[in-house]
Parts: sequence; structure tokens; C-alpha cells
Amino acid sequence: MKQITVGLLAHVDAGKTTLTEQLLYQSGALRQAGSVDDGTAQTDFLEVERRRGISVRASSTVLGQGDWQMNLIDTPGHADFAAETERALQVLDMAILVISAVEGVEPQTEVLYDAIRQTGTRVLYFLNKTDRTGSRTRDITEELRHMGTVPILCLTDLEGEGTRDVRVRLRSLSEPDFREEVMEAVTLQNEEMLEAYVSGTPISDEELWAALQEQVEKGQIELLLMGSAKQGMGVKELLSALKTFAKPVCNRTDDALSGIIYRVTHDKAMGRVAHVRLFGGSLACRDTVKLPSGEEEKISQIRRYTGSRFVDLPRISRGDVAALCGLHHCKAGDILGEIAGQTGMELSVPLWKVRVIPQKPEEYEALGIALEELSAEDPKLQLERIPEERELDIAITGTMQEEILQALLQSRYGLAASFSSPTVIYKETPAAPGRGYTAYTMPKPCWAIIELAIEPGPRGSGLHFSSHVPNDQIFYRYQNHIRQCLPRALQQGLYNWEVIDLSVTLTGGSHHTVHTHPLDFFLATPMAVMDGLTHTGTVLLEPIQRVRLSAPEACLGKVIGDMITLRGTYDTPVIHQGRFTMECRIPAATFLSYPVRFMALSGGRGSVSARFDGYEPCPPACGAVARRRGVNPLDREKWILTQRSAMTEGK
Repeated sequence: MKQITVGLLAHVDAGKTTLTEQLLYQSGALRQAGSVDDGTAQTDFLEVERRRGISVRASSTVLGQGDWQMNLIDTPGHADFAAETERALQVLDMAILVISAVEGVEPQTEVLYDAIRQTGTRVLYFLNKTDRTGSRTRDITEELRHMGTVPILCLTDLEGEGTRDVRVRLRSLSEPDFREEVMEAVTLQNEEMLEAYVSGTPISDEELWAALQEQVEKGQIELLLMGSAKQGMGVKELLSALKTFAKPVCNRTDDALSGIIYRVTHDKAMGRVAHVRLFGGSLACRDTVKLPSGEEEKISQIRRYTGSRFVDLPRISRGDVAALCGLHHCKAGDILGEIAGQTGMELSVPLWKVRVIPQKPEEYEALGIALEELSAEDPKLQLERIPEERELDIAITGTMQEEILQALLQSRYGLAASFSSPTVIYKETPAAPGRGYTAYTMPKPCWAIIELAIEPGPRGSGLHFSSHVPNDQIFYRYQNHIRQCLPRALQQGLYNWEVIDLSVTLTGGSHHTVHTHPLDFFLATPMAVMDGLTHTGTVLLEPIQRVRLSAPEACLGKVIGDMITLRGTYDTPVIHQGRFTMECRIPAATFLSYPVRFMALSGGRGSVSARFDGYEPCPPACGAVARRRGVNPLDREKWILTQRSAMTEGK
């Protein structure tokens, strides 16, 4: 059986879930297509999704006939839930990027486009809403062609664009114009066919079509179709294109287990449910699976979901998308076995932190357990417990995510909770090169001496570690302990924010063959790091968002004035048909509440969208010092005492 996994991606409100319903209906998987507005969509089955009419979780379904099956993953379009899309991208054979033919390429569309490029995912474009007034498929097609580096071939023609009577027709090689377009695209990468074309040697339709399929599979040509999901137009043509051009990705040639848990959900009876795509190997009920955390757990049940409904399966193998029950310690993003050559792109960066406050103080523990469950579904929540203060902190990407979490806590767990005002998540980076040193030799038995060279790195470079120390000076296994401990040691710098964009080099130190305990270098590394940071100093960094604003021209003067107040920068506004569009860069600290003001300023006729655009040095007096969590390694005696006590308890 030919089995492919396809994901639908789009900017919010581009019609992605409606298209999913039509694909299910027109393939025969549903007797009647559901509606987002009526709350009957198969893939929007959570109460909060049906009430709000938006997708907040990725959802899978299955369609197909005979020897062809498609696992379809409907992903959220709202930027606050892009982490779901980020994980889904890692398991796709092909992505359908849905674009509104009226709104065109919007900011989140650009983010998804970049992610598709970076991950190497094969893509098919679907221009939706061609039945609406203002549909401009020709302009959008040209914009996509200018954005990319490979030819885009349009497989459909429209009649009655911009009206409810729109009709879609699949183009054929029997049409001279279309055949010429295919020939031009194919011969760019096929020298033999180019020579035959130039010399006048006849090329059959079968040869030309086979060459097109091969180049689409290699990502050398991309396809575009048009239609209206709401009217059911262009959906059969899209299904036909998927059957013809979508090919399964095989990144393993052996039978070793290889899979990704791209989504975790909660079942009242079974607990955590791990939704997995297998790239290699097979799994059966009662098989034992080793998780990245080291836990080994037994699969109690295997399911294939269609929205909220499922059927039980005895076994799954290469290419399957299914759900595993019994993996109670799994989390979204976990890898089963090994993944060869897997690449990803971060679409969602939490920029704010909030405290979750139970309405009833006695529900603190229950709320903590619920948030742990939700953090397994979305690890980017970064749940942090502070038991001594009875605090529960999480990271969020926006106010919509906060509202959805509040609704989930109430509907799933029966817990009423409120959220504190968001605080910006700042970062730190070394201000200059410096050296760190610690000698942990007392009280014995212990011995770990570490010398580090710390240097600032380019923005976005992350953490790089290297060593100039030989094995006889510090055993390589101890050097590996230093490497493993560095990310944890850098979670809090001088301002108690995470330290990023730096290189750390182990330049000296020693172990002792008698006195060194296996955990000594884990204890000593944070002391050496903090000593180094006191010598380098650190610069506070604030997150920046790239914002696109569009509104009636009369608002422009006030918006430009707002940019000064927000510490924002902006490009020259573009004015067209009485509306302006401007691209801005605004600190997250000042932007969070601005969309509300902007919509009021524009009388509800504006549009605003934002995406993370990196970190930049924070102006003096604009940042914030975070509260230190736990003991500061600079408090040497207290640090050693607490760490050794923890090690003793761990034994």
C-alpha cells in the first residue's frame, strides 16, 4: 500500500480546516462535510476549538481507497500555537500550504514558507477562497514565484474567479500552453530532455509526465492549485495531484526502530497518548519502548485516530501514523529509536512568562499536576515549580494561548485558575571575553578543578563548547560531564536570565584518581561558569518582534507616533487604495498590549500580525532582573552543601 503523510499549514483563517473537511468528504471518508462555524469539523473536536472556531492542536485523520492511504494532519494556523505545526513538520512527506486568494501571503504564511524551505519538506500550494470578491490568484502566484528558487507550475485554471460560481479545471498536457510550461520547467534540471527539446526530438506525454513527477519528488519543481474549500471547488483536483505527486519520505533503509512523537494528547482512561510517525521498524501491542528520558514503558494499545474517533490496531510499521497508549512519561517531540538527517525550524518562541494562580489555594498540587500534563503536550510551556513560594510559572507565546490554557484547565481538569500579568523573558550574553575558574577540592572526598575561557558569540549562534585538555589531565568522561552540565549552568546568569550566544572552551583543570567523585564535575561546572560571567560581565537582551500593520490611511500619523512610544523602528509605509501597510520592529516588552490599541485606533478595520525576530541589547533601565531560583553557585559554601545533600538523597 502506498501510504503518505500530508500536513495542512496556513495563516489563521485561510480556510485550512474547511479544506480538510472537504478532502475527507470528497474522498469518501465522510458522508457529510463538517463546518468550522457550526462546530462540526472532524479535526476541531476540542470544546475550546468548537467554541472559538479555531484550531489550537494538531489533529490527524485518515483517508484513501484501495492501495492508497493518506494520513492527514491539520495544524493550527494561529501563531500562538505554532509549536504544534513545528513538530508536525518533522513527520510530513508533503505540506499543503493553504493561502487565501484575497489576503495573499500573510506574515505567518512567510514563517511557514521559511520553515518548509529549511526542513526540505516538499510543498504544494493551494490558493483558497477564489470565490470571494477580491480574489487575485495571478498576483499571489507571481509573488510566490519571486519568493522561491524553483519553478512553480500551476495545475489548474479558474473560471468565474471572485464569484460564487467559480469553477476549477485540471490542466492537461494536450493543451499546448500547459505542455510548453511543463517542458520549460522540466528542462531546467534535465539535460537529456533539454537536448531532445532543442534538437526537435519528439518527447512523449508519458516521458514528460514522468520527468515532472521525478522533479517534484526531488523538490526541483513545486505545484500550485486553486479553488474554494467552502464551495468544494478544486478539492478533487487537489486529491488527484496528491495521489500522483506525493511520495513517502524514507530516511532509513534498515528495519531499526525510527519514529517521532509529534503530538501528545490526554485520554481519561488511558492517560497520555503518544501520536507517532514511524520512519522505520515496527511496533506492536505489549512491545517495550525506551524513551529519551531513559524510561522503558510498555505499549498497552495502538490506535488510529480520525479526529476524536479511533480504531484499534495490532501493529504499525514504516510509514504509519498512529497513537500509542501506555507511554506515561512521553512528551511531544520525543524520538523513538534514531532519526537520520532530521532537521527542524523553531516557529514558536515563548516571549513572556506568567504565574498560574489557583482560585482555591488547596488546589495548588492538582494545578501543578495538570500543568505537567499540559507541558508534556507542549514542552515549550516550560513549567517551573517553586515549592517554597508555592508558585507555578509557565512561558507563553501570546494572550490567545493564555486564554486557551485557562479554558483547558477548566474543561479537562475542573480547575479554575487565573494568570498574572505577563513579564518579558529576557536573555543575557557575555559582554566581553573572560576566564572562569574553580577548585572544588574540599571537603574531601572530592576533586574537580576547571578553567574555562568564555567568549561572546554572534547573535543567534547558541552555545558552543570545545576542549583543549588531554585525557590524562581530565578524563574525557569528566569532560563530557562538563559539556552536559553547561546548558543547566547557563540557565541563570548575572541577571538570573538564561545566557545565550557564547563559546565556552575548557582550557585547564584536573581530576584526582583517588579523590574525584563521578559527580564532582557536575557540581563544580556551575561555579566555574558563574565565576567566568563575573569577569566577562553580561549584556541584557530583549526579544524583538517583526510586526506588520495595515489600516486606513487616516490612522497613519497616530501609528507613527505610537512607534516612538513603543521604541519601535519601521520601514516607509506603503499606501494603496486608501490603506497603509508598514513593517515594524518592536520590542516584545512594549508590543504585547498594542494590538488592542491599534484595533481601537483603526475602528476595527486594521490588521496586525507579529513574529519573533531575534534578541537585541536592551537599553539601560528598560530591562528587568529576574528573581534567582535556587542557590547561586557564587555562594560557594551554600552551593556545595545543597548539591552534596542532593547527591546523597539521590543515592
